[in-house]
Amino acid sequence: MHHFLSAVLLILLLAGEGAALAQSPQAAAGLSVRRIELVAEDGQPVGEVAVSPGLSTVFIFDSDLGRDGVVLEAPERFVVLDVGLSTLRLVPSERMSMGDRLRLTVRFQDGAAPASATFVLVAHPARSEAHVEVYRRKRGIETYQEEVRQARVEAEKCKEENERLRAERSAPDGLTGLISTDVLSGHGVEYREVTKDVSQGPGGAAARSLVRAYRAAHRVAIEVHLKPVGDAQSWTAREATLRGKGGEELRVLQVWQSGPVVPGPGYQRVVVEAESSSEFPQGPFTLKLWDVDGRRTVTLTNVVFP
Repeated sequence: MHHFLSAVLLILLLAGEGAALAQSPQAAAGLSVRRIELVAEDGQPVGEVAVSPGLSTVFIFDSDLGRDGVVLEAPERFVVLDVGLSTLRLVPSERMSMGDRLRLTVRFQDGAAPASATFVLVAHPARSEAHVEVYRRKRGIETYQEEVRQARVEAEKCKEENERLRAERSAPDGLTGLISTDVLSGHGVEYREVTKDVSQGPGGAAARSLVRAYRAAHRVAIEVHLKPVGDAQSWTAREATLRGKGGEELRVLQVWQSGPVVPGPGYQRVVVEAESSSEFPQGPFTLKLWDVDGRRTVTLTNVVFP
């Protein structure tokens, strides 16, 4: 069913005054391949690696690990810790709090310098570094070539994003702007209320009272009405992810909130807009929202677009 007026009003509200607006960084299930080169001298800097509850991070070493040579701080906060001959895979559990910093130390089997390496695992609410390659020996030229190729791909993505933002900034306001940027297709904007279908994860910083899903041409949006939980502190969503069952992730374009969720009656609206590569995005999706420091989150599961 098409609810054109409601959907257009929703999108127009994104330009309203007094609202909290945040541009989310590029969404990806895991960040690009991280490469860390160890040095034999003393004073090896400790590398920080982003990890996230439920997401896998794999370390790949160019040397064999020593037997019983892996020491992980607070191992009870991980649901997976799988040590191979030259690999290490870990998955944090929901017991890991955002902003936690846990040390991981590995020792190598051959005894050559450096004999060990230490990393700091930094908890993030929704993003992790999926692959980390660690080199003790001199890297081959092919790894540098791959790194250059990835940098070019990222630069091209940034260029495309910059062009898209410039085009949207120069577009007229209102319904004319939606038409001029091809956000409206021949089907307009489709809308569905999904409040009864959506479940909220435990320990959220705010409670949902109403959830609506929207779909336009290569765009989707979720509108969530949030109300305070007890006497919890003021809360504002700053970033978000939209991840499918298979781990695929939609690229979030912006997160908008009508105002901070504060103790007392009433609610605030949060709108998350994302880019969809297909006309009919597969679901269900999990929406995760977090505040500026990533310590307080809201998670909604089973979000299905019309």
